[in-house]
Amino acid sequence: MSTAPMAEFYACFQRIAHQRRNRGSLHERRECNLARCSNDSMANLENFRLVVFRAVAEHLSFRKAAEELYLTQPAVSLQIKALEEDLGVQLFDRTGSRIALTSAGNKLLGFAQQVNALLIRAEQEIAASCGEHAGHLAHGASTTIAQYVLPRLIGSFHREFPRVQTTLISGNTEQIVDAVARQQIALGFIEGPAHSRDVKTEPFLIDELVLIVPAAHEWAERSLIACSEIASMPLLMRERGSGTRRVVENALEKQHLKAGALQIVMELDSTEAIKSAVEAGLGAGFVSRWAIAKDMRTGTSLRVVDIEGIRIRRDFLITYAAGPGPQGLAQEFRRFLFAHLDGRKEPNKTLRL
Repeated sequence: MSTAPMAEFYACFQRIAHQRRNRGSLHERRECNLARCSNDSMANLENFRLVVFRAVAEHLSFRKAAEELYLTQPAVSLQIKALEEDLGVQLFDRTGSRIALTSAGNKLLGFAQQVNALLIRAEQEIAASCGEHAGHLAHGASTTIAQYVLPRLIGSFHREFPRVQTTLISGNTEQIVDAVARQQIALGFIEGPAHSRDVKTEPFLIDELVLIVPAAHEWAERSLIACSEIASMPLLMRERGSGTRRVVENALEKQHLKAGALQIVMELDSTEAIKSAVEAGLGAGFVSRWAIAKDMRTGTSLRVVDIEGIRIRRDFLITYAAGPGPQGLAQEFRRFLFAHLDGRKEPNKTLRL
């Protein structure tokens, strides 16, 4: 959609919302103003009911939207009801505890996301014209990267650009790729192939997946095990959709050990959960070396077991929507990332920032 129709839509919507607010109750206006104070500077420029609508529409949940916006659930319902009255249409179909967007709701969501993107871009370009970097940067990462790699990088970035506000969501590779494709986040950091034509990827960091067992396990004292022995070992694996699981299964299949032959006793949604389960003696698991780097330096009840003929190396990938590439703060963070990673560090090295 061109900028002119977008501007016309937004101006019209603001007029409608302004009229509605003027005839609304004092209690409703106070609730709206209080909620506005909890949002960042860019959100304050966006009509608050659009902010609430986007949150409900993207989560398809009033409860999750309320948690995200630091509002009560009744306050969220009030804003949606008022917005539907403003526009004279129903935006959500409500069936029991489930909600879904109506046709009108789907159309409004597209406009609302474009309005939000334009406002974010406006703040970034205004700050850039003054020689500063400011605004909001939304990105997401697979759980391993979110826990063990990005925090120190983001901290260093904030020290250099203190006016930039960052939102980081975590999930498995499929979830992060979907969020990038839907342009909910500007940058994604994933552990496996994207499998989507709607995004582009490029490597930014080297990783290695290793097999870990409890220190008391018989394999802990062995220098090497045969790949075929893995089939007899209870395994703790990441959930389906995880980039880590996909890479491990592909590596084992190349050694003629198919996924169906594995004794997967438990599926877990995080690396920390796998480490804890291995320590408890529930089985063996594959994790990133980045995830156990601190454990190996400080001493731990975990041991790494080498597998004959297998070294599972992979690239951590940065992903962004297909098109011209990252712009504004997203591009600045990408530049910062590559500059500070100093040629894609190995997983047994420490990030020095």
